[in-house]
Amino acid sequence: MAEYDLTAKLGRYFDRHLVFPLLEFLTDRNIFDEKEILQAKYDLLQHTTMVDFQLDIYKKLHPEGEEPKELIDKREGIVARFNELSEAVQRLLDAAVTEDAARLIENQRNTDSTLVLDFLQKKFGIERTMVDDLHTFARYVYDCGDYSRAAANLGLYRALVPNNDKNLMSCLWGKLASEILMQRWEEAYDDLNQLKLAIETNSTRSPLDLLHQRTWFIHWSLFVYFNHPQGRDDLVQLFLNSTPNQTNIYLNTLQTTAPHLLRYLSAAVIINPRKKNERTLKELIKVIQQESYAYRDPITEFLECLYVHFDFDNAQKKLRDCTEVLNNDFFLIGCMDEFMENARLLIFETFCRIHHRITIDLLAEKLNMSSEEAERWIVNLIRNANLDAKIDSQNGAVVMGSQSLSPYQTIIEKTKNLFNRTQSLVHNSERRKDTNANWHNNQNQQVQTTSGNVPLME
Repeated sequence: MAEYDLTAKLGRYFDRHLVFPLLEFLTDRNIFDEKEILQAKYDLLQHTTMVDFQLDIYKKLHPEGEEPKELIDKREGIVARFNELSEAVQRLLDAAVTEDAARLIENQRNTDSTLVLDFLQKKFGIERTMVDDLHTFARYVYDCGDYSRAAANLGLYRALVPNNDKNLMSCLWGKLASEILMQRWEEAYDDLNQLKLAIETNSTRSPLDLLHQRTWFIHWSLFVYFNHPQGRDDLVQLFLNSTPNQTNIYLNTLQTTAPHLLRYLSAAVIINPRKKNERTLKELIKVIQQESYAYRDPITEFLECLYVHFDFDNAQKKLRDCTEVLNNDFFLIGCMDEFMENARLLIFETFCRIHHRITIDLLAEKLNMSSEEAERWIVNLIRNANLDAKIDSQNGAVVMGSQSLSPYQTIIEKTKNLFNRTQSLVHNSERRKDTNANWHNNQNQQVQTTSGNVPLME
């Protein structure tokens, strides 16, 4: 299933350190030749200071060869530079771990304040240049692969600088990457939300720069959203939580620069609990149809077959292909069981909308299950109150219950948008009233001006 592999597309928007977990995953899946993946790792490492890792890869690529002299020399230079930067920031690091400073840093973390820096300057003689050196040192240790130290130093840097600091965005991106690579998902989740806030509140960036920032953001967020318990709900909200008459900027970003992320949005919507999907499914199908010329895969085609063409046979075939796609996708492999369960439920619900009585054998065929598995699955749905139906064991069929709405629910459905429509009418009426009043005032002023300039006739 290499044709559906998105590593090359995703890697364009990842920091090179974030690409390594994806390459490790591909090595285990045996999708590509192992030597090609090793060469890709080696090429990535050329631009980092992780020389030992680079030497290990080189030995695997050239088992009989000697260690390259340039890598040995590079290691010596890296150690010397590390010692130099470490010495430059040591006074600041020692001052930051004192009791008073640590308490103040914790209280002022993620705030737009220079209280901590003022305190360190007065008590320990810490200069602003040392703070800049801390940022340089944090970037260097991150490049060396010491993500824990990088995260700690970047967190300290964030506590020392205001929101308009020139290196703030670099600090936030680096902190997020460090937490992701250490798989500390709670901290990464908080960092992701801080980064989003920083992107949206920065009024100095050009629209093109903001588009680039949001494109990187929605790619990096996949690491967090598919590993944090609340992540998949947030992923759906990020793209499909638009208000009337207002464009969703992140959905617009996806459609403009990254339609391949529809795979992950579609998977998140399918996996979400059914009660949250009534509106989001409709919005998602609309986006899938709009972007079908730019991106298609078995997951998006499964939804298209089911909700656009109502082609259950093709939906079943696409669902089988989805198994392979999920099994070879770094972000989705952990969602395999949930995805298949909820996808079968979507097929079942859609099929039941147009049938009152369905044989279990037919359902088993549509759900790609055996008759016994299908019957047990339906029994569990009925038992968990997720299905209004009963099983006719004698005839091997499922009889659906009434799907009609109660009078109260009918009224709610018909009037749920009444308030918004009324508000819109009132707003438009007031705006038209103001426009007419301004027009009459202008007309009166023109009449007065004209009458004042008319010469007297003798």
